[in-house]
Amino acid sequence: MRTTSIAVLALAALSALAFTASAMDLAIQGPVNGTLHQGGSIYLGKLGPGESFYILASASTPNATGSYINIGWDTLQALNLPSGWSAQPSPLYENPMKLKITASPYAQNGIYNLTIRAVNVQNYSRLGNLTVHAYVNVTQNVFSLDVSPTSISTGVDQPSDLHITINNTGISGDPFLVNAYGLPAWNVSREAVSGPSSVSTLDYPVYVDEPGQYVFNLTVTSATSPLITQSRRITLDVQASVLNDYYATGHGVVLSPIIVEPAYGLMLLLSDAYNYLTRH
Repeated sequence: MRTTSIAVLALAALSALAFTASAMDLAIQGPVNGTLHQGGSIYLGKLGPGESFYILASASTPNATGSYINIGWDTLQALNLPSGWSAQPSPLYENPMKLKITASPYAQNGIYNLTIRAVNVQNYSRLGNLTVHAYVNVTQNVFSLDVSPTSISTGVDQPSDLHITINNTGISGDPFLVNAYGLPAWNVSREAVSGPSSVSTLDYPVYVDEPGQYVFNLTVTSATSPLITQSRRITLDVQASVLNDYYATGHGVVLSPIIVEPAYGLMLLLSDAYNYLTRH
């Protein structure tokens, strides 16, 4: 009789533990959405070597009775990371929790399993800890690039804008650096910020002070990894004629005092009229 009572109590305790484990969850809010239970897994997306990203998760969770606790999870941690990877746990009592993970700059291409743990500090809410698995795909192919135009005709000392579109298909929001390589005496770097799974645009001006035809590379590179980079080949035809100089004022920022800008505007109108007459 006594043995039977003990067995019943043990089964009841195990059932309570199982119910508690199944009731608890971790609501992932970024970079993707999903609700995970103990031992669950989720695929987060693509990440470049050396890049950082954030896992956002709600601190709220149901307890054993099914009632939600607003700050049930006190912090979010990463465990047993791959070699060369690092993490910063979310600050205590933050909601949503934000766990930062940085890949090794030497991470090889492939799928990586990251162990994530939600912690109820000192088991204050009687939740214990919840451990799940997050998968990321490490690859250098985390963005697409569009640059236009790829052929420019302009005048000496007249800047022309390149219109750049960066489509970030990865889960990192690390910035990109834009540079032009191959133009004489032109070494201007611009920073472009494109959030995770988002598109950003910017104009990048180029110019030279000598006539001639110049072929250069417009390059976009991750600020955190030189391995994540793409280039487009651009042809810049710089002519010395006065008319072309006037016409070039319509393709970028005029590097001249503001007092003469009306004159440049008139010159642009005259050059457009000339081009119209010569083509009709």
